[in-house]
Amino acid sequence: MSNLITAIRAAGLAAAAALALTAAEQQDRPCWLRDAAAPARSTVYTLCEQGSLWTTADGGATWTRRETGATERLRAMAFTDVRRGFVIGDHGLLLATEDGGNKWEARQTGVKEHLMDISFVGDLGWIAGYRGIILHSADGGRTWSAQKTGTTQTLETIFFLDKDHGWTVGWAGTILRTTDGGQTWQPVHTDAASWSLTSAYFKDVNNGWIIGFAGQLLRSRDGGVTWQPQTSPVKSWLTAMTFDSAGRGWITYDDGLLLSQDGGETWKPVSAGGRYFLGKLLTVDKSLWAIGQSAALQLTDNLAWRRIPTLNPGRSIAPTSTEPSAK
Repeated sequence: MSNLITAIRAAGLAAAAALALTAAEQQDRPCWLRDAAAPARSTVYTLCEQGSLWTTADGGATWTRRETGATERLRAMAFTDVRRGFVIGDHGLLLATEDGGNKWEARQTGVKEHLMDISFVGDLGWIAGYRGIILHSADGGRTWSAQKTGTTQTLETIFFLDKDHGWTVGWAGTILRTTDGGQTWQPVHTDAASWSLTSAYFKDVNNGWIIGFAGQLLRSRDGGVTWQPQTSPVKSWLTAMTFDSAGRGWITYDDGLLLSQDGGETWKPVSAGGRYFLGKLLTVDKSLWAIGQSAALQLTDNLAWRRIPTLNPGRSIAPTSTEPSAK
């Protein structure tokens, strides 16, 4: 009996050591910011590629870290409100939370390809990924099914303006558009897109832009049926685009941003104050944020960008569990 007790104790100590090691590894592992979501006025979630989230409920004054438990590389995130969110990643990974990121559970996607981007309009969701995959959910992300795209090219991003009008772009100049929520996806061919495309953005059902590798900048005035090239002042990889509350257009790239003050007709470079490898833009309350690999920037009233000093995703801190508020 004493040998059995000794063995049980040894097994318990080994398990505790393993758990402690896992916690230490999670606490010390790096964080490369990959995506961000702002489901409420003062609530922001930022996603680490390695599996963590940094979240704030006070507009960036303070931050806490939470763990998804993911062992695959994470690539994108979406929150439909302050409690319900999703992260996607490699090998068909989809995790969901119902409590603001404290607990995560796997959802079935039925695919093993890498998933690249996720978008929601109300309870309607879409996911884009490798080999031309688009998945659709009509029940708030509980179940997913494939939509036919007619392409095997990797789709980098997916953007829906409303429940019907959507666009997805990807490798080798791939452009697809839908006017029926993805029941049918129509390929768009244009000589203006010759390299991989990174992001699509539409202000309304007619006026949109696509950006991508080597400074590609395309403009459409007919809902994405046709595209015309625009002149980019930089030949860097353009990564994300949006318009702020004042109607100014912004595009991110590694070393800074492009600014348009004439509705997206012309663009000029703007310094970010450093090389942050910017990849995402999002509106937080009435301000605009830019997310880089290891930093978040905020647009100031004089159109300069300042780093948010309270967010330092590389620092070690124990994950916490708190209830999100709808601020």
